[in-house]
Amino acid sequence: MKYPQWLKRIVIIALIALSIGLSSLGVVLLVAKLSPPPALSVPQTSVVLDIAGNPIGERTPGGITRYWTALADIDQDVVQATLAAEDAHFYEHNGFHYSRIAAAAIANLKAMAKVQGASTITQQYARNLFGDMSKTWSRKLREAYVTLQLEMHYSKDEILEGYLNTIYYGHGIYGIEAAARFYFGTSADDLTIAQASLLAGIPKGPGFYSPKINMENAKKRQAYVLSQMVSAKVIDASDAQLAAEKVLHFAPKKEDIRVAPYFQDTVYQQLSSHLHLTERQVKTGGLRIYTTLDSNLQKIAEKAVAENLSEESKIQAAVVIMEPKTGSVKALVGGRDYQESSFNRAIQAQRSPGSTFKPILYYTALQNGFTPATRLMSEPTAFPYDEGREVYRPGNYNGYYAHRPITMAQALALSDNIYAVKTGLFLGTDQLIQTAKKMGIDSPLKSVPSLSLGTSAVNVLEMTEGYSVFATNGRHVPPQFITRVENAAGEVIYEAEPTSTQVLDKDLAFLTTHMMTGIFDDRLNGYTTVTGRDLIPLLTRPYAGKTGTTNADSWMIGFSPQLVTSVWLGYDEGKTMDIPSEKAAPKYIWADIMEQSHKGRPLRAFQPTEDTVPVAIDPESGLRATSDCPVQRVMYFEEGTAPQGYCSLPTAKKANESPLLPVEEPKPPWWEQLWPF
Repeated sequence: MKYPQWLKRIVIIALIALSIGLSSLGVVLLVAKLSPPPALSVPQTSVVLDIAGNPIGERTPGGITRYWTALADIDQDVVQATLAAEDAHFYEHNGFHYSRIAAAAIANLKAMAKVQGASTITQQYARNLFGDMSKTWSRKLREAYVTLQLEMHYSKDEILEGYLNTIYYGHGIYGIEAAARFYFGTSADDLTIAQASLLAGIPKGPGFYSPKINMENAKKRQAYVLSQMVSAKVIDASDAQLAAEKVLHFAPKKEDIRVAPYFQDTVYQQLSSHLHLTERQVKTGGLRIYTTLDSNLQKIAEKAVAENLSEESKIQAAVVIMEPKTGSVKALVGGRDYQESSFNRAIQAQRSPGSTFKPILYYTALQNGFTPATRLMSEPTAFPYDEGREVYRPGNYNGYYAHRPITMAQALALSDNIYAVKTGLFLGTDQLIQTAKKMGIDSPLKSVPSLSLGTSAVNVLEMTEGYSVFATNGRHVPPQFITRVENAAGEVIYEAEPTSTQVLDKDLAFLTTHMMTGIFDDRLNGYTTVTGRDLIPLLTRPYAGKTGTTNADSWMIGFSPQLVTSVWLGYDEGKTMDIPSEKAAPKYIWADIMEQSHKGRPLRAFQPTEDTVPVAIDPESGLRATSDCPVQRVMYFEEGTAPQGYCSLPTAKKANESPLLPVEEPKPPWWEQLWPF
């Protein structure tokens, strides 16, 4: 039988076309196989966690919320519900369900519109990965190619895991973990059949089937999912009936309130400055950022500020709580209302520390031969400086003076300014600045006589860092906010390695600490009362500390062996503080924080170092106490530096009868003979 020429040509052309098609398909398949597999990573929400591992904040990519959860950690009910609703033959096909494609094509042709879809889970995942939702042939071809790659390079379980973590559930929520939290306030491994079937129905049309938009539509879709689960024999009809009738309770709308927002801002800044992560990496990397924050201490600090300040007042506050041995910043308050102002006054504000700077001065004095019993005259004094071209006339609070020599221990407890300036001028500001730098105070300090009174601006965090050096007997541990960072795969990309450096003499650091306990000891009362006297009835364990006040700032910094807490109050505009209760408030905020923070902690005292010795001293004369002395306080000295003289009855009587008048003194020590002030 002879075939017509034209038929032969058609057959030849068809065979050539078929060969070209098969060859092209083979090339496509080969290229898909040999090309690098498509990256499964997608933008994910980064989570910040406190010291207990509880989430306290998030950074989201483009306003969306997405977490990555391993398939093994996703409840099987939601896995089965998703398969039943979206792709019952997922584990059987190679990425394309050809019979569904044919059926959908016929249905769409009959209706002359798209009324039925045929995308498999793999195809939907491919679409989710490159994020192009346009209805173009180029998009469809790209989707098909990525589908091939996914099926060639990854297992079915890996594809299903990726799909469940990238599918959209409405309201800016991507992935099953985020959906479980958003809709039901639970995790993806703890969903019931009723919850799972409702969630599995949402991706078909989040704007139509979200229960927070239309509950009737959501329940109809849930009924369909449950019927598909019954057909797939993953649940029976009775389970489906119970799930359909189950009354679901949805999570309330999440308030946009961040825990410790000023602390979190500091964490994000350090991710950039210390770990060199870009903002995009932080926002889209699905990081788990473990921090030092103790949420309980943060609440205590915020509550103490709120309860001790008037709501009507415009005064601002800053608090830092730090663990001295580890440098862990346990709490940070950078202002009274983050929504009103995100300016972090604990770190960004530079304020004069006032008399809280004096312990640094007195440590430097101990290095230069002073002792806690060293006495200097407390009286109005003019101090010439700059080769006599300038004169500095400091004054004591309320114009009170002893008009007689007082000890360093008493000068610190009473916050005597004359003693401080005399000491500073004797030492020279260079030594004082050097000590401050060793302790972590990096702000520029002016070399002027008033530096001894804390007139150079610093920030609250670095003063906390400095005081922590006293609490650790001279060891410097830099402040730490981040303990560990993990990427989306759970791999540790950063782990903190705290450093500890001995920067001060341990004996002299302890002597300074012990002198600082004096602000809470009535035995050091003199021409005025100790600055922490009002707090004595409120405190239940040993603390060391110092108050500080300028015209525009009020401070209280103090510590136990376990915690250091700094409190600052002032106005952003730098206006003067004229309300007495506001000036005093830092002391009460500090006391509230310390007492509440130490509940449940063991009672610990400051332990003397090996080369220091305790000696009972008469605070008035600075001599060794005897039975003639009405008041005694144990002071610590380096071995061989304690006073050798003893307090006598006449001296004690004179000191008590005329505390505001000078007393006859023995020959002055060497530094007073060389020094005219």
